[in-house]
Amino acid sequence: MNKYLINSKLLKQLDITMFVTAIFITIFGIINIYSVTHIKFGFYYAELQMLWLIIGLAIVYFILVFDYNTIGGYAKLIYWAGVGLLLFNDITSKAVKGASSWIRIGNRAIEPGEFVKFGLILILAKKLDDLDGDINNPKNFLILSFYALIPMFLIVIQPNLGMTLICFFITLGIYFISGLNLKVLVAGFFSVVPLSLIIWFSDILKPYQRQRILVFLDPESYQQNAGFQLMQSITGIGAGGLIGSGFLKGVRASGGFIPEVHTDFIFSAVGEEWGFFGALFLIALYSILIYKMIKHAKESKDIIGRLICVGTASGFLFSIFQNIGMTIGIMPIAGITLPFMSYGGSSILVNFMSLGIVLNVGMRKSRLNFCS
Repeated sequence: MNKYLINSKLLKQLDITMFVTAIFITIFGIINIYSVTHIKFGFYYAELQMLWLIIGLAIVYFILVFDYNTIGGYAKLIYWAGVGLLLFNDITSKAVKGASSWIRIGNRAIEPGEFVKFGLILILAKKLDDLDGDINNPKNFLILSFYALIPMFLIVIQPNLGMTLICFFITLGIYFISGLNLKVLVAGFFSVVPLSLIIWFSDILKPYQRQRILVFLDPESYQQNAGFQLMQSITGIGAGGLIGSGFLKGVRASGGFIPEVHTDFIFSAVGEEWGFFGALFLIALYSILIYKMIKHAKESKDIIGRLICVGTASGFLFSIFQNIGMTIGIMPIAGITLPFMSYGGSSILVNFMSLGIVLNVGMRKSRLNFCS
């Protein structure tokens, strides 16, 4: 049993601030989930989210037991298992709200795209570690891009552009920190415009995705139909003022005026019920998480540890910016959850998996003498 216990010297290196911050955000999320669902569902969603939190904490412990380099040794297995789930999903799943992003198991569903993010970070970090960080070798760059593009392709055909973008920014963050030639990065950046035009004028975008972009550009023209969700979100956040309407008192968030408020639009509930200061407090907590991830990346003793932290930070940072941005109308609506806050088993479990691996890197940033 000793092999499943964390050495006391290692445990002293655990980043308690980061760990407690993530738990606090999750509990705050559960409070808000209850607030916006209690009228119709009582404690149902809040209790389920609490269960995911407990399972998530168990996963963090399990990940901390093993050296992250040992976990990295299984990067290919974890990555290809995620890709396999995506393939199975793309072949068998039926579309829900325009996208087939879920595998149903009884009355539950899992989102493979969430789990493949974790595998993508591991495989890119492990490969670059094996290659001594030499990303500018054309052969190495092609190998890395091969691993990055497979899940992105399988996710975009679901279609799930939100998750595709998260994978893209994870890859971009890892490439940037690995020292990819600036010309390649600039070329990639400028290729976004023609690529966006190709996507817009082709059949890649589904009608509901095209409509989301139009709503983003001119929400008031669609406020009675496709833009209803966004306009209600903006109105609710604005009504929250500085200190909010109070717990359980959000007219729009708790009253059922904002679709998907307990998942993708949970920030709307925060803005309405807790106000500007509550929203600012949440953003401050996220800032602590991102800062800690970057700190552990800088202090990591090896390439794989550094890139695991950078990839995780990149994914979280984009998700936070995109999710909050779409609820206030500065970003198009995309099916991206707010880390640790939004309801969803797949999302919460992968968030804690990601937290666990970064904490793991932080615990093992220096070689400890266990004989003394």
